[in-house]
Amino acid sequence: MPVKGSRLPARFDVRWSRLCSKWFQNPGEKHVNKIGIRRALLFVLATIWFSYDDEPNAAGTTQSAALASPPSATAAEDSQRPALQHRDPRYQLCKSDVLELNFAVTPEFNQTVMVQPDGYVTLLAVGDIHVEGETLPEVTEAIRSAYAKTLHEPIVTVRLKDFNKPYFVVGGEVGHPGKYDLRGDTTVGSCNAVGGGFTEGAKHSQVWLFRQISSEWVQTRKLDLKKMLRSGNLSEDLHLRPGDMLYVPKSDLAKMKPFIPLVTVGTYVPMH
Repeated sequence: MPVKGSRLPARFDVRWSRLCSKWFQNPGEKHVNKIGIRRALLFVLATIWFSYDDEPNAAGTTQSAALASPPSATAAEDSQRPALQHRDPRYQLCKSDVLELNFAVTPEFNQTVMVQPDGYVTLLAVGDIHVEGETLPEVTEAIRSAYAKTLHEPIVTVRLKDFNKPYFVVGGEVGHPGKYDLRGDTTVGSCNAVGGGFTEGAKHSQVWLFRQISSEWVQTRKLDLKKMLRSGNLSEDLHLRPGDMLYVPKSDLAKMKPFIPLVTVGTYVPMH
C-alpha cells in the first residue's frame, strides 16, 4: 500500500508490501502484531528522513549564497541618496579663516593663524595640522592634543576671528551680476533688486534658484517672478540661504536678436 502524499520512490511500495505481510501477521494467525506495527512505523520514519535529508542543505546553501551575494542595485542607489542633514549644524572652517589661540597658563604660545589654501594651519612648536571642514570644538580638541606632547595638560581657547561671510550669487540677465554679502533676511525679489534688476532680454518667468544641500547635491527650483510681480502673490518669494545662486536666463527673443536682420528706414524708401 503506497503512502499517500509522499514523494518516496516506487520501489518503496514493494518493500512496504513485503514488510506488512511479514510484520503485521504472525504465521497461522489473522490478528495484527503490535511489534510489527512499531517496526513498520520506524521504517517509514527512517525512510522519510533520509529521502528529505538533502533538501534543508540545499535551502541552507541557497540562503547562505543569498547572504554572501554582493550588494544589489538597491543598495547602490541608497548610497547615492543625499544623507540626512543635522539640525542646527556648526560652522565648518574654510580657507582664509582666521583663528586666534589663547593659552591661559602659557601665554607665550598665544598666536593668530590663518587657514591656508591647502586647509592646514601652522602652529608654534607643533607644526601643521589640517583644520578645513572641521568645527570649532573639533579644532580646539585637535590643537589641545597636539600641544599635549609639549605642554602638560594645556588649557587653550580657540576663537574664530575672521571667516567667510554668508553670500549669494546673482547671474544671468540682471543689471549687475556678481557675488553679494547676505545680510539679514533677503528674499529672491530683493536679491534681484540688489543685482540691478532684470535686463530687457531677461526671461523672468523662468528664474532658477540653485541651493547646495550637501557637498555633492544641489537642489534646483524654477520660479515665475513675472507672475509673482504681476499678481502680487509673494508665495514664491523664497528666503535666501548662504551660498544660494539665482540665475535669470535669456528670453527666446533675446536669443534670436543677434540673428535678426537690421531694418532701417532706407529699406522702405524707393530709390529713383
